[in-house]
Amino acid sequence: MNTNSLEKLSQIELAHYAIDVLRRVMLHYGIWFNEVVHQLGLEEAIRLEEEVSASFFPIAIKRLSKTLGFQTESDLPTWLVNMEKERLIGLIKAMSFNWLAGDGVWFRTVEDNYDMYTGKRCNDTCWTRYSPLEAAMIKSFLQLPQQSGLDGLEQALNLRLYAQINEQTIERSGDELILRMVKCLVQGTRKRKGLPDYPCKSAGVVEFPAFARMIDSRIRTDCISCPPDEHPKEWLCAWRFYIPE
Repeated sequence: MNTNSLEKLSQIELAHYAIDVLRRVMLHYGIWFNEVVHQLGLEEAIRLEEEVSASFFPIAIKRLSKTLGFQTESDLPTWLVNMEKERLIGLIKAMSFNWLAGDGVWFRTVEDNYDMYTGKRCNDTCWTRYSPLEAAMIKSFLQLPQQSGLDGLEQALNLRLYAQINEQTIERSGDELILRMVKCLVQGTRKRKGLPDYPCKSAGVVEFPAFARMIDSRIRTDCISCPPDEHPKEWLCAWRFYIPE
């Protein structure tokens, strides 16, 4: 690469360019995943992404450590490993909020340029891929067995990005698990603006079953209630998970 082209940029331009490079890296990684889904199917793409991440991120962190001058431990930045627990949890929550912000900005941009129907169609289709991917990543992180049942599902639901943003309750009753969303950032924001509930059921009936099946293929999911359905003041949506006999 001709470094002279970068040297001609101002400090602020270089900083903007660095963020732009990060954006390209993220998009290219996602485009690769999307194309492998198209060519080989979602389950195989999820399996291969785990192999890719196990190779790619240590390489990326090692290169950044040499450039930025930080030490590593177990293929992780030492400063991240040694960060105070409360601050590290805060970082995870901040990244989770950024994830939701990106989701919301994409939705609003599509809606503003087209209509809500098109935004919902794109949103719901995204969940068909993201939800099982997130479940598979959490399953691997927790080292859950292939059929981890409702116990595994309960653990996994508590590590979703949504669990770091919203307030949820999980109730176990015999051979079923009930998840209730007590506070939802999206719906709470709409309520403060005097808007009705966002009709998110079409996404939920894709999202929750796909997540549960990836944790354990035997698990089935029923929607108890989700906007635009009526719901009590105590919660916004509720989902039942069970394993048929």
